[in-house]
Amino acid sequence: MKTALIATSIAMAVCATTPALAWEQETHRQIVLDAVNYMKNNPSTTNYNKLVAGVTRAGFTVDQFATALGQGAYDVDDFADTYICGASTGDCQLAPVWGAGASIVKYTSYWHFQNHTSGADVHGNPFGGYNYAKLGMAGDIDNMAAGWLYGDYLDDGAGGLKGWFGDSSKYNSYGVTEAHYRFGGVSSASQYADFETMPFQPIDNLGQYWWQQFLAQPTAQSLGFTLHTTDLLQPHHTWATSAHNHSSWEQWVRDNYASQHLNDPALVSAALADFTPLAPAAVDIRPLLTQGGSYSYANGGIVLSSTDQGDRTRVAQMMIPHSIAMVVVVLNRAAERLAN
Repeated sequence: MKTALIATSIAMAVCATTPALAWEQETHRQIVLDAVNYMKNNPSTTNYNKLVAGVTRAGFTVDQFATALGQGAYDVDDFADTYICGASTGDCQLAPVWGAGASIVKYTSYWHFQNHTSGADVHGNPFGGYNYAKLGMAGDIDNMAAGWLYGDYLDDGAGGLKGWFGDSSKYNSYGVTEAHYRFGGVSSASQYADFETMPFQPIDNLGQYWWQQFLAQPTAQSLGFTLHTTDLLQPHHTWATSAHNHSSWEQWVRDNYASQHLNDPALVSAALADFTPLAPAAVDIRPLLTQGGSYSYANGGIVLSSTDQGDRTRVAQMMIPHSIAMVVVVLNRAAERLAN
């Protein structure tokens, strides 16, 4: 059964049509590929041999598996799982018409933050996700979104919240997406009745949901989805803002990834020392993910205000190696699951 599941997800990833490019997605893919390559070159200090054994038993090469993982990490930005509906019209949409130029391609991206500028959220998470009312560094794009979406609500299915003139529910984003990322916390549809106060669940919960899916039925796809959590090493995602050079910084990282040697193995080895290894039977990876978030919040804030080449290079040479290292830690634990 496990072999079939891994095979199916690898086939889907290899044959998938690549969606419209966005640097975040390509960078996510490259981080995963570099993490697998690091393990390959350091088998004595990683669980690479167990990873090979599990993947080989499924009938695939490690390179094929890495490609599928990278595609999974890439695909999370394309999830069609979050609809926001107009306060007056009740019309529900996946994305704002103005979002393509503002780093808000789809509303699903609002689940990709862990706000370190504020404390615990209303759900009981130690760090909340994106919540405009709680942003410590709101900028022009955050303000524009809050103005455009003022009073708009999260789609919670037919018969739930509605606009003045009705409701055109397309997907129960509250009952499915938010519920997946809730983990026993306190939530109600009314908390998502107005965009400007919506307490989106944090990205570590997203990662934990897909990690649990992987543990239950191992697939390259679910593990790849888990690895999208390297967003936690992007400082804008822990300072919680869609503004302050968010998009231009991400584009810079993509454009300079190779030329600045951001995947330097020596830097990855050093970064691994900043993470607590997961136990061989670990079920909850959120403490590890939060370590990554705390690191980017403490060390990467300068890129919110500076576009200087030196500042960006210095921060990128910390954030990308730590992203790769965090993936290595997760894959070390995943290898234990694949070996059983």
